[in-house]
Amino acid sequence: MRFLIKHEVQGRLRIHVIRNRMTCTEADVLCWALEKQKSVIKVKVYERTADAVIYYTGDREELIHKLKKFHFEKADVPDNVLSSSGRALNSAYREKLIAKTLLHYGGKLLLPNSVRKIWLTFKVVQYIGKGIRCLARRKIEVPVLDATAIGVSVLRGDFNTAGSVMFLLGIGELLEEWTHKKSVGDLARSMSLNIKKVWLKREEQEILVPASDILPGDRVIVHMGNVIPFDGEVSCGEGMVNQASLTGESLPVRRTEGQSVYAGTVLEEGELEIIVRAVSGATRFEKIVTMIEDSEKLKSNLESKAEHLADRLVPYTLLGTGLVWAVTRNMTKALSVLMVDFSCALKLAMPISVLSAIREAGQNGITVKGGKYLEAVAEADTIVFDKTGTLTKAKPTVKEVIVFGDYPEPEALRIAACLEEHFPHSMAKAVVDAAKRRSLYHEEMHSKVEYIVAHGISSYIEGKKTIIGSSHFVFEDEKCRIRPEYQERFDTLPEEYSHLFLAIDGELVAVICIEDPLREEAGEMVRFLKEEGVSKIVMMTGDSERTAASIAKRVGVDEYYSEVLPEDKAGFIEREKAAGRKVVMIGDGINDSPALSAADAGIAISDGAELAREIADITIAAEDLREIVVLKRLSNAMMHRIQGNYRGIVGINAMLIALGVAGIIQPTTSALLHNTSTLAISLKSMGNLLPTN
Repeated sequence: MRFLIKHEVQGRLRIHVIRNRMTCTEADVLCWALEKQKSVIKVKVYERTADAVIYYTGDREELIHKLKKFHFEKADVPDNVLSSSGRALNSAYREKLIAKTLLHYGGKLLLPNSVRKIWLTFKVVQYIGKGIRCLARRKIEVPVLDATAIGVSVLRGDFNTAGSVMFLLGIGELLEEWTHKKSVGDLARSMSLNIKKVWLKREEQEILVPASDILPGDRVIVHMGNVIPFDGEVSCGEGMVNQASLTGESLPVRRTEGQSVYAGTVLEEGELEIIVRAVSGATRFEKIVTMIEDSEKLKSNLESKAEHLADRLVPYTLLGTGLVWAVTRNMTKALSVLMVDFSCALKLAMPISVLSAIREAGQNGITVKGGKYLEAVAEADTIVFDKTGTLTKAKPTVKEVIVFGDYPEPEALRIAACLEEHFPHSMAKAVVDAAKRRSLYHEEMHSKVEYIVAHGISSYIEGKKTIIGSSHFVFEDEKCRIRPEYQERFDTLPEEYSHLFLAIDGELVAVICIEDPLREEAGEMVRFLKEEGVSKIVMMTGDSERTAASIAKRVGVDEYYSEVLPEDKAGFIEREKAAGRKVVMIGDGINDSPALSAADAGIAISDGAELAREIADITIAAEDLREIVVLKRLSNAMMHRIQGNYRGIVGINAMLIALGVAGIIQPTTSALLHNTSTLAISLKSMGNLLPTN
């Protein structure tokens, strides 16, 4: 690639690509290629100027060398990178805005007055047609008001006022449409599938391979609690599939041999073997965009109220216009009322505020599936936390394996890892990683693995029932025993660790001690949430009373509950809601899914179970729990902005009506100031809610 260095400082390079014109696709390709480089921190590519700003670490000469070697034609970019880019959308709307502005002001300067009147009359007919169609539906809404204001201006021969009103209405519609589509696109991209590895069935063995290696016709195994990675057909097995992400169905559907399944849906129960039909991620993105655009989830309660209020105000504006004319017999003063309506600003500013908040959340690594969930977070007075993987670190580690029978320590850990690798949970990952570090590799040697939510895993090895899980599951549910000679060893298990119990053929063979350290920021996060207005913070865990009490004290929660089951968490949330409280649930595991679903807003950790992320309304990155505080502040700021918009719209428009009725300003000025203030409020609503660091 040929380029010039326009400017540079340490760690930052601005280059100009020498091309006749850079297309949006080429800009996306260049951006993707640069972001793949390990030394590159951030990239901005400007297709209009063919410039790129590169923030990097490491060797400058190496980066320059890679830029020289780059070729647009040879870049192997995944299809979904280009299909889901928002660059072309932004470029198209920028051009529409520029064209509309040039046409309006250029027409005033260059077109003869007679030609301009013919053009404006053609546009007026379009607006009046919309108003008539609205009346035909027996509704008096915003199109009727717009048609009346524009029509009366034309009848009075005031084409300048009519032209200005139509121009400002057109700009407002474009801005609203652009912001809406951009926010929907950003949200859909953040919700798109990001599955890195899948279980491929080959010669009756399950092999963990990169998802990019899968081809149509391959057979993949999907275990309970995982996202189905590709569109395909069930070739073996039976399961209950949650398709809410694509169809909106609240209840899972049964899928058996010969039936179709789709990428992005979640297997809630059972196990499926799937013949892959399509591996592209583009169709998944398109389905999500459609789902979001059609979904009422995007609308907060305040946003819906604003839209309904906007339509309800139209008859009162028309009535006010008639009353002013009846009292004053002055059409100019009556038009001053007609030119100023509250509905336009309400309908424009409120959705933009909500969608801009969702966009800003995405910039902070937070995925929000709809405005009403931000509203729920803003109003929340109770927040419930899961412990493991949420308040504690997402990467627990195995510290010790204590054996209680004939199996040596490496063999016990190998068997445990063989079972645990099939299911998504932070504790399971700790066991698998410990086995990998000790090079305890294995071939699949067990029969079908059954996962019992919030309890453990059960299978058979060489005809012997093998289970791993909680103390309750192993000793109470499965009635496993401890050899008498090992009782003292069992009674002195180290208390500072969480424990996984492995039993074979009804007898305990090992206890895996896992360190699950508390996140350093957990206590600070709880304190900040209380400062933001949350009155009750609760921790719920399946761990023992001793472990729960220790963590609760260190974090500073108001209440804690130990040894709880998934239904206990959901039941607690339902009782809180029945008491009139707004409840937010935060968790990361399959066992948290019922509670995430029951809460007013469910928040999942990004590296938790796929089922939890699918059911949750909001997803935060796993690196720092302080993102929850950012989310709360963002939600509060959104509500504050919406309420401020209400006050501003009412105040400004009421003042304009008063000035018009008093005869201080003309209808033309009134319309201009009204539309200018509407756009100003809307543009302000597009800005970030939180201060940038």
